[in-house]
Amino acid sequence: MEELGLPARIQACLFDMDGVITKTAVVHAAAWKQAFDEFLEKRYGAGFTPFDSEHDYNEYVDGKPRADGVRSFLESRDIRLPEGSPEDSGEQETVQGLGNRKNALLLEKIRTTGVEAYPSTLRYVRAARQRGIRTAVVSSSVNCRAILQSVQAEDLFDVRVDGLIAAERGLAGKPHPDTFLAAADELGVKASASAVFEDALAGMDAGRSGHFGYVVGLDRVGQADALRAHGADIVVPDLGDLADLGGQT
Repeated sequence: MEELGLPARIQACLFDMDGVITKTAVVHAAAWKQAFDEFLEKRYGAGFTPFDSEHDYNEYVDGKPRADGVRSFLESRDIRLPEGSPEDSGEQETVQGLGNRKNALLLEKIRTTGVEAYPSTLRYVRAARQRGIRTAVVSSSVNCRAILQSVQAEDLFDVRVDGLIAAERGLAGKPHPDTFLAAADELGVKASASAVFEDALAGMDAGRSGHFGYVVGLDRVGQADALRAHGADIVVPDLGDLADLGGQT
């Protein structure tokens, strides 16, 4: 498996979507910022401290299920909101309502700007499949399937474990390893023979705590040291770079 830059023991590749397969991480960050800034300005007035699209996004919400991201960021500001229900409107000041507001903003941004895939990732996935490696997409997004379909990538994955499936099965989201473990199990491959591909710190934590065979960190925003600290075995800026390493791991 030298041409893939992976240890020989790896039999399955488990890919996060946002920031790994698709260029949607920046759209998520923008939607989170708008939702949180609207909420904070309403609560504190014009002098509020805005949501930071780099630090706050990477530290509190990136890679996590939507409601967990809301709770995590609000806790960082010592704010407590009622949980609410999944049917809450985006105008309601609840955890679920704020999460729904973010999702509405995200979908609108996707409609107006579209979605792009990372061509190097799609090439890497195809190369892995050609070598008999099983593939799965593991995402906290409830929009995972629609986004994959929009970039014609759904058929590149044998298994999909996303936000909808996690909710149906009661799987804990990242930083817990449950969704990655479920994907490996569906593929019929042990975690120790599976590689995790992630760009989020929560995803690194999931890879480490799940005792996966190899954890690849994609550094899209200049956080290589943090990715390593959270469990990455190797950090590359792009999957094309991992393939170019030729197994020098």
